[in-house]
Amino acid sequence: MKVHKGDTVLVVSGKDKGAKGKVIQAYPATNKVLVEGVNRIKKHVANSATQRGASSGGIVTQEAPIHVSNVMVVDSDGKPTRIGYRTDENGKRVRISRKNGKDI
Repeated sequence: MKVHKGDTVLVVSGKDKGAKGKVIQAYPATNKVLVEGVNRIKKHVANSATQRGASSGGIVTQEAPIHVSNVMVVDSDGKPTRIGYRTDENGKRVRISRKNGKDI
C-alpha cells in the first residue's frame, strides 16, 4: 500500500470530500486507512465496557477507516499527488511524488 501512517492526505471522494488529515493507522490487509477527523461515526458503547478500560458507556464519536482509493497523499508543495517509487544509490526503494518528482 502506498499510503503510510503519518502521511497527510486529502479525501477525494465520499461525504468528507476535500478534507485534509493525517493518517493515524493503515490497514494493508483491507486497503483502508484511518484519517484524523475524517469519516466520523457514532458508536454505541455498553456501560459494562468500563470494566475493560473505557471511560463510560453511551454514544462515542470516533473515526472509521476509509478506503485508500478515496484519498491522495499531499506532497511537499501542498498539492494532492499519486505515489511512485524509485531506487536510491543504496538500493532502497523511496516514495516520490508523481506530480513534481520530489521525495515524500
